[in-house]
Amino acid sequence: MIKGTFPIEKFKQVETPFYYYDLDVLRNTLSTINREAGKYENFVVHYAIKANANPKVLKVIREAGLGADCVSGGEVRASVEAGFPNKKIVFAGVGKTDKEINYSLDHDIFCFNVESIPELEVINELAAAKGKIAHVAFRINPNVGAHTHANITTGLAENKFGITMDDMIPVIEQAQQMKNIKFVGLHFHIGSQILEMDDFVALCNRVNELQDRLLKHHIVCEHINVGGGLGIDYHHPNHFPIPNFADFFATYHKHLHLLPGQTLHFELGRAVVAQCGSLISRVTYVKQGTGKQFAILDAGMTDLIRPALYQAYHRIENLTSNEAEETYDVVGPICESSDVFLKSVDLNKVHRGDLFALRSAGAYGEIMASRYNCRELPKGITSEELA
Repeated sequence: MIKGTFPIEKFKQVETPFYYYDLDVLRNTLSTINREAGKYENFVVHYAIKANANPKVLKVIREAGLGADCVSGGEVRASVEAGFPNKKIVFAGVGKTDKEINYSLDHDIFCFNVESIPELEVINELAAAKGKIAHVAFRINPNVGAHTHANITTGLAENKFGITMDDMIPVIEQAQQMKNIKFVGLHFHIGSQILEMDDFVALCNRVNELQDRLLKHHIVCEHINVGGGLGIDYHHPNHFPIPNFADFFATYHKHLHLLPGQTLHFELGRAVVAQCGSLISRVTYVKQGTGKQFAILDAGMTDLIRPALYQAYHRIENLTSNEAEETYDVVGPICESSDVFLKSVDLNKVHRGDLFALRSAGAYGEIMASRYNCRELPKGITSEELA
């Protein structure tokens, strides 16, 4: 098995489980994003904080010049504390509380991505109380499907997100009558871990259609926000550490018809951080079962919930064994039958104490960890800290 390059001797000195972030991979990814997006005028990239809010990771992303996409007041606060410019912070989410809205107004963020009329009314009321004008974009549900897991599609009519296309123009006209609201654009997001560019083409076509509708009512948007959604290669992180940003941005350049002066915003999360992160764990026991053997790790679904929640695949590498491969079920210690990382996987012969790397775990790994079973939260350690 071809394995990633890790400071194994340094790993042996660290208490497991922990998340390891290779900042060289992260910086190379960010450099590629800036290069590919920079080919096109008026393309602006925000990082989706929900993928990974580790402060050391956020610092590198902020230094690369990306903005911040937030879906909670806590994420807005994390962005501010990480040094993202207020005017590069956008705040989405279907259930913004008054406290979260007020915090965001106090910090003069770039834009609220609004998902309902009641939310719009609350933002207007709270902005009026502060004597401020809130910039808003409306998240429109484009009823565009994506070839991905059902739990991470967001652009279908059956999903909870966004305002219907039929309500788009009345909502905009209502916003234009509010004294403390400035309408600045439209926001879309159709899902996550999307690898087929045709899904993004379908979104472009729908945005073009909606823009044509708006023009007939003499409504022009300053900004179009198409969200993120670009997937990564979970099976081959060593061969494909950086996603296909070239085709991603080129698809929007070719198919989305921007009007003169319009800015196109992206909100990439997984594609930015997933490949730079690995969950490092030790083998606690090797157990012989009936017809199979188990590699039992000190990491479990509390540390990386994606396999249990989404049946997600993460490549697993035994970093400290080069013996002949055997077949194992790799499981955790949690008192749940769903606490399984991977079944029937071929790994170099496993021994108690071996170090495992669960790859492509930089997104939706550490940030989704829990203290179920009263377990400690895993720490995040960067390559620079172990240098």
